[in-house]
Amino acid sequence: MAVQTGFSFVQIFSTNWEMFTVLFAIVGMGQISNYVVAFILGTEILSKSVRIIFSTLGVCTFFAIGYMVLPLFAYFIRDWRMLLLALTLPGLFCVPLWWFIPESPRWLISQRRFAEAEQIIQKAAKMNSIVAPAGIFDPLELQELNSLKQQKVIILDLFKTRNIATITVMSVMLWMLTSVGYFALSLNVPNLHGDVYLNCFLSGLIEVPAYFTAWLLLRTLPRRYIIAGVLFWGGGVLLLIQVVPEDYNFVSIGLVMLGKFGVTSAFSMLYVFTAELYPTLVRNMAVGITSMASRVGSIIAPYFVYLGAYNRLLPYILMGSLTVLIGIITLFFPESFGVTLPENLEQMQKVRGFRCGKKSTVSMDREENPKILITAF
Repeated sequence: MAVQTGFSFVQIFSTNWEMFTVLFAIVGMGQISNYVVAFILGTEILSKSVRIIFSTLGVCTFFAIGYMVLPLFAYFIRDWRMLLLALTLPGLFCVPLWWFIPESPRWLISQRRFAEAEQIIQKAAKMNSIVAPAGIFDPLELQELNSLKQQKVIILDLFKTRNIATITVMSVMLWMLTSVGYFALSLNVPNLHGDVYLNCFLSGLIEVPAYFTAWLLLRTLPRRYIIAGVLFWGGGVLLLIQVVPEDYNFVSIGLVMLGKFGVTSAFSMLYVFTAELYPTLVRNMAVGITSMASRVGSIIAPYFVYLGAYNRLLPYILMGSLTVLIGIITLFFPESFGVTLPENLEQMQKVRGFRCGKKSTVSMDREENPKILITAF
């Protein structure tokens, strides 16, 4: 937040376009790092019953609110320096959060910092009016864990085995192509018929029901099918635009918004899905690298928009086709619904079509006790 807010403030005093762009790149580095880490922190701290609410209605809905505030501010503040100042100042409200948000107990345990993790859990129990035992962790188990060599992980561990590497490559493709659709539709708003500020506001507004839908679907249905389903919906609607007569501008805008509805729903689900697939040791790293892949998609997205200069339908045909394609690939992912968050690489689920050998303990427990499906992530 210091990088994001500090350099955004310095950006106000830019003297040329080159200085503005370099500072904007640094602001972007701070913003996306902060966004990903905040998501992971909330995912690991919160209980099963509220993780999905946090991931969709929490993180993503407030993202949509910020999206809608931007054209609202821009409409009334036409000077770019004053607009940038108005968008920078809210970052100062995040400073007090340092003293209120605890560290992730899961991460502390993975780092063998048991005393700090126990203190946070005891405090959480007290705040929730729950009587916790005097000792959260078994002393014998702690002694055994401390005697074990702490597992160190690097980015190459995301490609450690064939199964993990396949999941990582598929995740990178899923994030990147979904991002292409999301940002291309967002950046194409100025090319739509009507007022650019209103269209941008509507583009943000459509995300609110999209995130609400994602929350409802994630509560009760398997991840692979709902992500693939909304991607098929978004891609199919975008492909329909080519049959709409050019004079029917409002119909085209409506289809674009419906297409963004599907892509946005899928995008919000990816954070939850990826966090569920990877273990605690590499979860932050995995979401980070897949999010980085989505930024590659956002870099490519403007060039899809530029294709509209040659043919107005070409961007929608390409975006729709790629969205449907990635929806098909999603069906080959392992299912994470109803499965306990993995703690190490050995507990990761198998890709569809791979030989799984013996069923994992988690899978057997899930079959024997279907109630887990109601209370899991």
